[in-house]
Amino acid sequence: MSAFDSHPPREQGIRPYLVTNGRTHPSAPLDLLSMVCSTGQVSHDVLGPEHSQTLLLCRSPTTVAEVAGHLRQPAVVVKILLSDLIGTGAVATHDPTATADVTPDLIEKVLHGLRNRL
Repeated sequence: MSAFDSHPPREQGIRPYLVTNGRTHPSAPLDLLSMVCSTGQVSHDVLGPEHSQTLLLCRSPTTVAEVAGHLRQPAVVVKILLSDLIGTGAVATHDPTATADVTPDLIEKVLHGLRNRL
């Protein structure tokens, strides 16, 4: 029995490079905290199984990290899948830092609210 025998097999039988057709870089700039949401403009029928499954996870706004966790795939693989979906118009993305207006006053209010609840 070798050291490799003690490791459990991958839960998904498809290797990441097969899911991405050998691509290693996403075509769209995505961060792990980027919010993605399906647009409803592309039917699941025209997508491959990996893209379709990814699109289902984007029915409501979610982060790239959450999609990767649900798919149990490396983040770069999910970024490539999402980039494909962005390219077809099936998914829209929002940069979390572009919409967040965090000020010291806001942080104080949140901290005060948390202290009141505890």
